[in-house]
Amino acid sequence: MSSESLLDLAPKVRNFLDLGDAGGDAIAAMLNDAQDRKAARKGWPKGRADADKPLEGHVLAMIFEKSSTRTRVSFDIAMRQLGGTTLIMDTATSQLGRGETIADTARVLSRMVDTIMIRTDDHAKAQELAHYAHVPVINGLTDRSHPCQIVADLLTVIEHGKALPGLELAWLGDGNNVLHSILEAAGLMKFNVRVGTPAGYEPDAEFVEMARTGGAQVTLTHDASTAAQGADVIVTDTWISMGQDHAEAKLAAMEPYRVDEALMATAKPDAKFLHCLPAHVGDEVSDGVFEGPQSVVFDEAENRIHAQKSILLWALGHLGS
Repeated sequence: MSSESLLDLAPKVRNFLDLGDAGGDAIAAMLNDAQDRKAARKGWPKGRADADKPLEGHVLAMIFEKSSTRTRVSFDIAMRQLGGTTLIMDTATSQLGRGETIADTARVLSRMVDTIMIRTDDHAKAQELAHYAHVPVINGLTDRSHPCQIVADLLTVIEHGKALPGLELAWLGDGNNVLHSILEAAGLMKFNVRVGTPAGYEPDAEFVEMARTGGAQVTLTHDASTAAQGADVIVTDTWISMGQDHAEAKLAAMEPYRVDEALMATAKPDAKFLHCLPAHVGDEVSDGVFEGPQSVVFDEAENRIHAQKSILLWALGHLGS
């Protein structure tokens, strides 16, 4: 048999750089698996492995070029609960900080670990890593998208009694990487998004078109109340993203998009508030909303663990066809 034929027979590596890499059916499978595994662990110590230990013996390498709390801890605990282990790399303590190429890093790590997660500033770095790696690469955050966060967000929405098809989600603030993944999810999972942003801060048109092509209704508006009116879920994020310079003009433009009690009152009475954290309370969200009964931000944060577990299982071929 020729080498080309052998390559054709080799299993395809399941990278998770964007939600579309998995598709709607796989995301639905992840959400179901996450709910089941979370329920089965109720009352257990956080570090105890799941009964089946599906990733026993597996190693996840985590590359951090941006600081992290939730991504770092949730992936580490996710692997422990699945029976695996992790190692952490950053530019200060690896050869990446001394000029070793991403391509060479990918090829070396592929011989030493079972999967790689990268959290970086430039999506092209994640793409290059995936191109040269022979093991799955997972996007822990890039400037383009944040797919792992959105799986956790969808899990949180479902847990609080809201079905995804036909859901009305409102986004207030900057058209950033988190919104891009929400829009991608909308097309895959058939919910609608109303985006309230200042002029000049709209999401990338590629993601708007992606959502609409998938059948989602996407409304772009510069009026915060129009976006929030009758919403099932209201989502926001920090106005100044990690690594951006403090921008007075941007902060001024964002002022009308603060999620406060008056804005939440325009949503449905049982609407939920989401924020991927860290939050700047008083800027993008008021203290009354952040600490109020409609806020589920800490459920959302915890769910990063359960979402990450299912993403890892999918990437390593233990979930979905």
